[in-house]
This record gives sequence, structure tokens and C-alpha cells, in this order.
Amino acid sequence: MHNFLLRRITTCQCAVIALSFLAGFSVDAAGQHDVSNDHAVEQRTGSEQNVGVANGEIVAELDPAILYIFQARDNTYWFGSNDRGVYRYDGKALVNYTKHHGLVSNRIRGIQDDNAGNIYFTTYEGISKFDGHSFMTLDAPAEADSKEWKLEPNDLWFVGPPDEGVVFRYDGRALHRLQFPATKLGDDHLERMPRSKFPNAIYSPYDVYYILRDSKGNLWFGTACVGVCRFDGNDFHWFTDSTLVEAPVRSILEDRKGNFWFSYSGNVSFDGFRAVNDFGKAQERAEGTIVESMSIIEDDNGKIWTGSFGLGAFRYDGQQKPQFLIKDGDNVVTVFSIYKDNQGALWLGTHNGGAYKFNGTRFEKFKR
Repeated sequence: MHNFLLRRITTCQCAVIALSFLAGFSVDAAGQHDVSNDHAVEQRTGSEQNVGVANGEIVAELDPAILYIFQARDNTYWFGSNDRGVYRYDGKALVNYTKHHGLVSNRIRGIQDDNAGNIYFTTYEGISKFDGHSFMTLDAPAEADSKEWKLEPNDLWFVGPPDEGVVFRYDGRALHRLQFPATKLGDDHLERMPRSKFPNAIYSPYDVYYILRDSKGNLWFGTACVGVCRFDGNDFHWFTDSTLVEAPVRSILEDRKGNFWFSYSGNVSFDGFRAVNDFGKAQERAEGTIVESMSIIEDDNGKIWTGSFGLGAFRYDGQQKPQFLIKDGDNVVTVFSIYKDNQGALWLGTHNGGAYKFNGTRFEKFKR
């Protein structure tokens, strides 16, 4: 059985929701990209533009808008902000890197590393690679190449910018632009929402918000309006149950039992968790209400956690679903992402409160 965390809203809200997130927050390209990082790059290639040595600036605290948290293989933490670049914390110093130091953009939309210890930062303006000394910008081709849809175990994958419906594959030598094959659902959506009538709807139904490499090596893509796509190296399998196409899929999880969970965003609440068997038959799973489920992870005890905007975080054990409201003084903190580090500790990235770490009882604000 495949289990799914689902949210239900009307189909016509899909375009409005996708647009509102791009125009309002402009922060939702991918969540945390849970793709395989077994990729070593030993030297720079022609597709990388060296932009100089990066010294960074030592700072006392994080910016309030910390959307992404990532712990590298060397256990160094990286914090991706909405408009102030990235922060590196090695347990001693907190160092801020921005465009001034070589980043291609200050608006971070994802962080991952490779087997050699290089760190990659996804932005809407491009992808930056940091080798520990300097930033390089990966050179993306202008045109998509369908022949480069390949599934290699050591490749890195990145979401593309809004309104392009593309993803990028990096093989250690070149960055490949890949466009999804058209589907009837996508064509129907574009026909209902022509740019001539909706000039401000600057998004593609194939825009990807999240990428997961599963335990069998398949890639899963959560899209804006056309459901979830699984690529097995040869074929594209589209899962388009009505609950999968009514809101942007923001996060995907494969739990330890092999179940897959999806989280959704929107501006209407939904009742409880639902499980879907064979992508159709819905069954009730838990009572309660979650709003704006942006991110989902499984902790070391097998419990499912979601980050839910103004309602904080929720933990689900199959029966109970306690809430962890995040506040900074009297102010409610808006949660964007939830992340599990190398030691199993849980972190929250937020729009307005910096980063928070779970102490086993509650989430505490990170301070160096």
C-alpha cells in the first residue's frame, strides 16, 4: 500500500495558488531536494564559471527569513535565506555569503552536496557550486535536450526557475536542461488558463517544487498542477489522482516502510490525513486540520512530521497528531520547511524567525 499525505482544494484554485506563492512569497521552488548526493567532482570544467575566492562575512545571527537548512557530509550547517544569501556554521563561526562573495543570487531555493564535499545552491537565477574556497556558477544551456533524460546514480538534480517547466541534471561535467513531455492534463490546463487571458499567471503547470530519489533509484517530481511524475530512466509515470492535481505538491517522502507521502500548499484548510491505495481509493487516517503543509519528513522513530506555515509543526504517529506552535515572544513564526540533520535532529526553516531546532520537547530558536 502506498500512503499519501493529501490536501483538498478546488481545481480552479490551482492556478491562483501557484501564482500567489510565486508572486507573494517567491520562495517555493523546491523545498529540500532529497536527491542522491553520491557524486564526486574532482576538477572544474568548461560548464563552470569561477567567480573568485569567497571569504564571507562573520555575523552574529541569522537573517529572519531562513527557508532551507542543510547539514553537509562534514557536519557543517548551511542556512539558505530568502534574500540574504547563505550562512555557514561550523560550530564556531557563523559566516554569511552573498552575491558579493560569488553567489549567483541571494535568493536560495535549495541546498545539496556531492561526494567530494562540494555544496550546491539552487536559485531562480542559476546554480552555484562552492568547493570550500570559491563559488562557481554552473552554465545552463538555453535549450532543452530530450536525449539527456537519463538516470545515473551519481547525477545531481535541480529544480528550474518558474514558468519554464524544466529541471536540470548535472553529471559532473555539464548541466543539462530537461523539459517534461507534454501531457493531456497539462495541455488542458494551459487551454483553460491561456496567458492571453491571464497575463499575470507566470508559471507552468510543469514547474517542479520538489525532487526525490527513492530507494530504488527512481526520481519523483512534485509539480505545480499536473500531479506527481516518476521517472525510472526510460519512462515517465504520471500520478494524477484528483487529490494530486488540485494544489502544488511541495514535498515528497518515502518512509522506512516504502510508503510515499505528499504534502500540499494552498490557502484553504483540509480535514486530517488521508491515505490513498493504488492512487484512487481514499481512506480516513486521522482527525484534525492542517493548513499550508509545505514540508514533510520522517524522524528516527518512524513518526511523520509536517511544517505547516502559521500553525507550526505537526507530528503524526498513525493515531495522534500533536501540534508544536512556534512563537517568538508574542509573534507567531511562519514555518516554511522541516529538515532532519545527520544526527537525526529536527530543524525548522521559517519566514520570519530564523531557524529552530527540536530539543525533544519543543523547538528552540537557533543561536550561535
